[in-house]
Amino acid sequence: MRLLTVLLLIAASHALAVLQSASAQSKSVVAICATDQSWCDLAASSFSKKTGIRVLQTRKATGEALAQLRAESANPKTDIWWGGTGDPFLQAAELGLLDAYRPSYMNDLHAWSVRQYAMSQNMVGGFYTSAIGFGYNEEILKKKKLPIPTCWKDLVDQRYRGEIEISHPASSGTAYTILAGLVQLMGEDAAFDYMKQLHKNVTQYTRSGTAQSRSVARGEVAIGVSFLFGFELERITNKFPVKTVAPCEGTSYEIGGIALVKGSKNREAALQYYDFLMSAEGQALGGKSNSLQYPANKTFKPDPRIPSMDGVKLIRYDFEKYGKGAERKRLVERWSREVESAPR
Repeated sequence: MRLLTVLLLIAASHALAVLQSASAQSKSVVAICATDQSWCDLAASSFSKKTGIRVLQTRKATGEALAQLRAESANPKTDIWWGGTGDPFLQAAELGLLDAYRPSYMNDLHAWSVRQYAMSQNMVGGFYTSAIGFGYNEEILKKKKLPIPTCWKDLVDQRYRGEIEISHPASSGTAYTILAGLVQLMGEDAAFDYMKQLHKNVTQYTRSGTAQSRSVARGEVAIGVSFLFGFELERITNKFPVKTVAPCEGTSYEIGGIALVKGSKNREAALQYYDFLMSAEGQALGGKSNSLQYPANKTFKPDPRIPSMDGVKLIRYDFEKYGKGAERKRLVERWSREVESAPR
């Protein structure tokens, strides 16, 4: 009898372990990731390995992610959205598409991350930060005998015609950060006059704001306008002849977002993924995946390749005003009407 009891206990313990494993495997979280594909992939696989929860994740530009959440609002299919510029996140919060969540570990986060929570009534957290600047291919500029651009005013020089790549503000949060930044730096009318001049030198407007670093690295274009970290990756890690410049007049910057989707079907798993992404372990995956934004979590030593913000002249970016959906819609529509449609 004693032996039988022991065997029954062993069998019950094994059955419980199997049930717990099956339960974990049956859990899933549906995510949209809007940062670099490498970070998206590594975060999903690392979280799944750690928890047993399946991550069904797609990578989209922030403008496209916002459009998807709006389309799904009556029947949300996404649980969590993370990475990418913060303005579209703030617009999603304004539209009532996100759920509030204030983590217990706020003291682990930098002040700029905490401010995003306060600004959005805890619907958007600050995930990382980086500044807008220029990346250029040294060999292409030398071959074409073009000077290195150091200021916004340099980019409208006619010698750069067809040599500049930038993203499209309707689909790219990066491009909207550039657009809103120029408006704040120059004044709206002057900024649009400037962008009309710049338009003549732009070879293409890409859907994604991360495309410029690779285009410049491959020599497909001489100059790209995007976040500095992407160009630095190509220079430091991939050894391409790429260098960066922060515009002399001043520049805008991002605070990347993270948020839970209102009405999500996998709330518990989404909370677990959220907390993992904001933890020191999750934030360190940026550097491990060669994605070099400055992390929000301050309890660990960031990757030394992450570009310093020292010496970068940052504008006083008004996230509250330019994070409003109506303001974004108005500026993007004006840009499409006056800049995109202008002859080259």
